[in-house]
Amino acid sequence: MREGLRERKKREARQHISDVATRLFAQRGFEAVTVVEIAEAAGVAKATVTNYFPRKEDLLLDQQAEAENLLVDALRNRPPGQPVAEAVRGLMHRLLAQRHVLSTAAPGMAKFGHLIADSPALLSRAREQREYLESAVARQLSEETGDPVRADLVARLLLAAATTVVVTPVRRLIAGEPASTVATDQRQVIDEAFDLLTEGIGTFGGTT
Repeated sequence: MREGLRERKKREARQHISDVATRLFAQRGFEAVTVVEIAEAAGVAKATVTNYFPRKEDLLLDQQAEAENLLVDALRNRPPGQPVAEAVRGLMHRLLAQRHVLSTAAPGMAKFGHLIADSPALLSRAREQREYLESAVARQLSEETGDPVRADLVARLLLAAATTVVVTPVRRLIAGEPASTVATDQRQVIDEAFDLLTEGIGTFGGTT
């Protein structure tokens, strides 16, 4: 019980720091805000911020671990015979239905997209995070199939489709389209991306 409470407090502290940083970034821009200012606004020491977020970019791009867990779990726990593309398609639909921040089809995502687009450091970190996700997915698929070369290729294709699904609504929101319209259309975006993907990789990971 104590360990559970301790972990909960850590998660809450981490989320609080991230929320404060995001608010400051939205107000002033990513580059204009220092880690010291974030620590002061959050009421914690600078060392506390860097302990939770060794890189400043991760104060905004703070969903990496959750994204990796969701993707790997969707693949690992999919029903026997289900192709990997369908497992990830299902995950994308669940995130949308839950209005999860990783679905990106929400009004606040326009500002988030602007912040990333305006910052070379954030763009670079976002690319790195995508590569980490590709590696995590490739490891899972390689363990399943014993085919690391093909697993790596399929992982890259899966992340290309997932990235398209995530980026499309952000771009539309930045362009000024109504959030309600973007959210309504997102189911079709998901299906179009994964329909195209399955034409390329077929039933890899499913029944042979």
